[in-house]
Amino acid sequence: MGTNKEESAKQYVERVIHTVKERSPNEPEFYQAVEEIAYSLVPVFEKHPHYIKHAVLERMTEPDRMITFRVAWMDDEGVIHVNRGYRVQFNNAIGPYKGGLRFDPSVNASIIKFLGFEQIFKNSLTGQAIGAGKGGADFNPKGKSDMEIMRFTQSYMNELSKYIGPNVDVPAGDIGVGGREIDYMVGQYKRLRGAFEKGAFTGKGIDVGGSWMRQESTGYGTVYFAKRMLEDQDKSLEGQRVIVSGAGKVSIYAMEKAIELGAKVIACSDSSGYIFDEAGLDVEKIKQLKEVENKRISEYTKFNSNTTFDNEESIWTIPCDVALPCATQNELDENNARALIENGVSVIAEGANMPCTHDAILAFQESDVAFGPGKAANAGGVAVSALEMAQNSSRVSWSFEAIDQMLQDIMTDIYDKSKNAAQEYGQEGNLIAGANIAGFKKVADVMIAQGII
Repeated sequence: MGTNKEESAKQYVERVIHTVKERSPNEPEFYQAVEEIAYSLVPVFEKHPHYIKHAVLERMTEPDRMITFRVAWMDDEGVIHVNRGYRVQFNNAIGPYKGGLRFDPSVNASIIKFLGFEQIFKNSLTGQAIGAGKGGADFNPKGKSDMEIMRFTQSYMNELSKYIGPNVDVPAGDIGVGGREIDYMVGQYKRLRGAFEKGAFTGKGIDVGGSWMRQESTGYGTVYFAKRMLEDQDKSLEGQRVIVSGAGKVSIYAMEKAIELGAKVIACSDSSGYIFDEAGLDVEKIKQLKEVENKRISEYTKFNSNTTFDNEESIWTIPCDVALPCATQNELDENNARALIENGVSVIAEGANMPCTHDAILAFQESDVAFGPGKAANAGGVAVSALEMAQNSSRVSWSFEAIDQMLQDIMTDIYDKSKNAAQEYGQEGNLIAGANIAGFKKVADVMIAQGII
C-alpha cells in the first residue's frame, strides 16, 4: 500500500483502516482496536509526516505472522476432540514477541489479533525490551479434569513449540491459562526441545523459575494506576467506594490492593451476576470461593447475610467513586457508562483488555470522567512478566517486595508518559490518546531505524 503525498493525516489513517478491513474481513474486534488507536495518532502524523513516508502504521497493523493449527486431544472417556490453536506474532521491533495465551470458546482470529495489536502499545509503555504477540485456542477448560487439561496443553505445545523461544517469542497466561497450564506447557516444551530453556515462558511456578507477584501483578498494577489518576484529582483511594467486575485473578487482586490502600470494595461479579454490600466485601472469602472451591459468586451471600446477589441488573448501576472493569472485552456499554456517570463515578481504570465499548468511552470523555485505558492501566501483568524474563536471564530471584516496588515505579512511569504525551499533542487529560502516542512513537522510531523489513 503506497502513500499519497496530497492526503491529510486523517485521510492517511482512514486509508490504512480501510485496507485493514479489506484484508481481514469479519474481524470486528480487530477493527475496533485499530480504529481506536489509529485515529488518536492523527496529531502525531500531522506533526511528524515522516511516519507516513515510512508507512509505519501500515506495517504495524499487519502482523509479522499469524499461525493457526489443529489441536487434537483425547478426553477421559477416550473421545477425541479437535480445537483450533492460534498465535499471532505482531511486532518484535523492540524485543521478542510477548503476550499471553487464552483458552476460551470465544477465541478466534479477530480476538487474537485485537489482543496482539493492543499488546504492541502496552508492552512499549512498560519500558521493557519486549515485542508483541498473543495466542490461545477455542478450548473451554471449565469442567475439565487435570489429565484432560494436561493432554490438551501438551497437544497445543506440540505445534506452538516450533515458533517460540527465550529470544523469539515468550508466551504467558491469560483467561483460562494459569500456572497449572503454563507448567504443563513448560514440561512439554522441555521434552520437545531436549533442553531446559527457562526463559521460554513466563507465569511459571516459583520452583521452575517463575517470579513472585505474577498472579497479583495485573490487578495490583491497575489499582496503582487508578491511584495516580485520583491523585491528579487531589484525592486518595482512602474511603473511595470501588466496584470491580469479574472474580478472576485480575479482579481478586485489584480488590485486595484497593482494600489494602484504604478503599471500600462494595461489589464484584462473575458470569452469573454480582454481589453487593455497602459495608464492603471480604476479599479473603471471595478468594476461598473462587480460587479454592471454584464456586459461583452467589455463594458469598451464605457467608454474609447483609450481602445481596443480583443476576438481572448490571453491576454498573451501583453508585461508586471508582469502577474497575476487569472481566472481558466489551462488557461495559454506553448505557452502563451513563449509569455510572449519573451516579457520580470519578475514575474508570480498565483491568481487562478493551472492556469498555467505543461509545462507553466517548460518554466518559464527554462527561470529563477520568478514563484509564487497558493498554496502560492493566500493563502490570506484562511488566512483571518482563521482570520474570530478566530474572531468568540472570539466574536470580527477586523478593515479592522488590518486585512490588518495581511495579509501582513502572505504573507511575506509564501514567506520566501517557499524561505528558496527551498534553504534548493537544489532548490534555486524554489518557487513551496519550498511551497510544507514547507507545506508538517508541516502536515506530525503532522500526524506522531498522529499515524496511
